[in-house]
Amino acid sequence: MVRSPRARGPQRQAARNDQALLRAAREVVAEDGAHASVAAIARRAGVGVGSLYRRYRSKVELFQHLSAVALDEYLRAAEEGLRMDDPWDGLAHYLSSAVESGSGSLGPMAGEIEVTEEMDRKNRRSDEAVDALVERAHAAGVLRADVTTVDLSLLIEQLRTSPLIEQLRQQGHTDLLTAAASARSRLVAIALDGLRAGAPAPLPGDPPNYDLISKRWEGWSGS
Repeated sequence: MVRSPRARGPQRQAARNDQALLRAAREVVAEDGAHASVAAIARRAGVGVGSLYRRYRSKVELFQHLSAVALDEYLRAAEEGLRMDDPWDGLAHYLSSAVESGSGSLGPMAGEIEVTEEMDRKNRRSDEAVDALVERAHAAGVLRADVTTVDLSLLIEQLRTSPLIEQLRQQGHTDLLTAAASARSRLVAIALDGLRAGAPAPLPGDPPNYDLISKRWEGWSGS
């Protein structure tokens, strides 16, 4: 049965509200961390707190969905990179897309929310795709041999969080946000140059392992 425009209208509005909530949650978490209030997120999204709770039963559920969406973005960027013929172009596409796909990182939520089965499944798929990107780039001799997948993940986390962008947005300097995003793109290009094979000196210290980025997600106690 074909639904009437009247039926589709509320659905479109609900979808717009959900996108606004996710965007606002990212921005507020980037500014205030995982202890950001539901009221602040709803206010930033331009919806009532009741609208938020009709979509998500709790702030934890909102953050879990936000995490799942971000993991989808990482996976999509990695899969797009793998479809590129050139190993370096594929790796560069992944890093640039992962950094620029959204504001902030998942870091502030680590240990503050329970990792759902959906989050775990998506994280594993994303890790596998990024591992394939890194292995292909190593095999082609375009990525410096001492760079690991964990190095790449930590680099993305650092670059994805932009204090400059968040401060300008918080202070209402929206006219400067485009320039700030451009400045971050320059930093991504600088970082990519540092990842290329042929670096003059090896990286310091031992390569990081997955525990460094995964253990912090085990701190949730449900309180």
